[in-house]
Amino acid sequence: MAPNNRARNRNPRPRDDFDGSRPATIPVHGGGPTGPVPGKDEILFLPLGGCSRIGMNMALYGHAGKWLIVDAGVAFVGDEMPGIDSLMADPAFIEERMQDVVGLVVTHAHEDHIGAIHHLWPRLRCPIYASPFASHIIRDRLKEKGAHRAAKVQTFEIGDTLTIGPFRIETIAVTHSIPEPMSLAIRTAAGTVLHTGDWKFDPDPLIGRTTDVAALKRLGDEGLLAMMCDSTNADVPGSTGSEADARAGLIGAFANRSGAIAVTGFASNVARMTAVAEAAAAVGRKVVLVGRSMLRMEKAAQACGYLDHVPDFMDVREASWTPRDNLVFLCTGSQGEERAALSRLARNEHRDLWLEEGDTVIFSARTIPGNEEALAEIHEHLRGMGVEIVTPADAPVHVSGHPKRDDLARMYGLVRPRFAVPVHGTIEHMEAHARLARACGVERALVPEDGDILRIAKEGTRVIGRIEPRRLANTGRDLIPWVPPVTVDAKEERVAA
Repeated sequence: MAPNNRARNRNPRPRDDFDGSRPATIPVHGGGPTGPVPGKDEILFLPLGGCSRIGMNMALYGHAGKWLIVDAGVAFVGDEMPGIDSLMADPAFIEERMQDVVGLVVTHAHEDHIGAIHHLWPRLRCPIYASPFASHIIRDRLKEKGAHRAAKVQTFEIGDTLTIGPFRIETIAVTHSIPEPMSLAIRTAAGTVLHTGDWKFDPDPLIGRTTDVAALKRLGDEGLLAMMCDSTNADVPGSTGSEADARAGLIGAFANRSGAIAVTGFASNVARMTAVAEAAAAVGRKVVLVGRSMLRMEKAAQACGYLDHVPDFMDVREASWTPRDNLVFLCTGSQGEERAALSRLARNEHRDLWLEEGDTVIFSARTIPGNEEALAEIHEHLRGMGVEIVTPADAPVHVSGHPKRDDLARMYGLVRPRFAVPVHGTIEHMEAHARLARACGVERALVPEDGDILRIAKEGTRVIGRIEPRRLANTGRDLIPWVPPVTVDAKEERVAA
């Protein structure tokens, strides 16, 4: 068997967060809860997802005998897993402790942070706390499951402070690629930790608030015990661009085009939705939204007032008889998803709309690793039709929603945590983040994998145990246990932080 790629070409040495051996695995479903009970002098951090791969973010914080859940998302899969739509963390560990769970707090409404909530609700019957935009999306999903009346979704405004059991949570505005993202300053008797969620520094996010830099600096001035921080772009130099940059790029890409223009991106990026509308208006075109997810996000954005200044979108039926030089299709399917709108247009399978020679398709999104083959097939179909393709490599039509290395260094300069805990990424992302954090002066960086139980405290910060991080697969109809392919475990070879 070939060695695990993630351990290749490294200089192995013992991890310094425990004695160099693998921590003891705590059994789950063993006839009752076992393992550590969080004390008053510590904060326990247990990532169930988000610390081994992109997506599936779900984290637990324990303190004074109680547990807090932050986010419950999914990870989408490609053709390598036929019959499976997505994966999510199995909540068995926390399910055994539901009497001690005080709530679930949502950082933002991306699928990799909320997409599991409606699936797991029967097993996680606790209050859900979310911003207005995220609440709208979550309630819609719960309604599809018939659970919207039983589930308690409590809406708050960013900037509010929530007292949930022994946790006092200050919600701090940040910027990302969706409305109302936030970081959570989780205050306890054992100290304060910052859970950043997904973020970047965007001086002109087009919609919503800019990052509350003053609040972040205040945390640093008060003394921050640890920061659990986004690692997605930790290996990318420089700073992440602004949504205003993407708008300017789209305006340039729309100029002097004939035929219809189709733009595909992530439906949840409402700022990009407004940018496409403004770019279309600048060249005398109207926008039609194509795809269920796009329409769902538009409904939530309208309800929250984020599209008040945007021209009305055209109905699909009206677009079917409108001159093509007057049209922009804003489509789902930027990752080559088989059932998404762009895939159907590329295969000439859409009921009302079509693409033809002389049209243009603009990919206003990055390619998520693993989706290259599906996208290559879409590109092949489009080129065969005589459609011009524009990607972020051809024009500045996309910016990331995650911090690059200079942004991370700036964050560390603001909040100055004693300990760094990289999260939200692959092991490679998190290790690159840990090296940067040490260069920024943190006392220590700990790189967890899903299932590791970290003790964060003024004294004795370390990994104290581990559970086996089980997964559930969504087949579109059922949730079933998922068994990953067998690989050589290289955890002992991982570079210690």
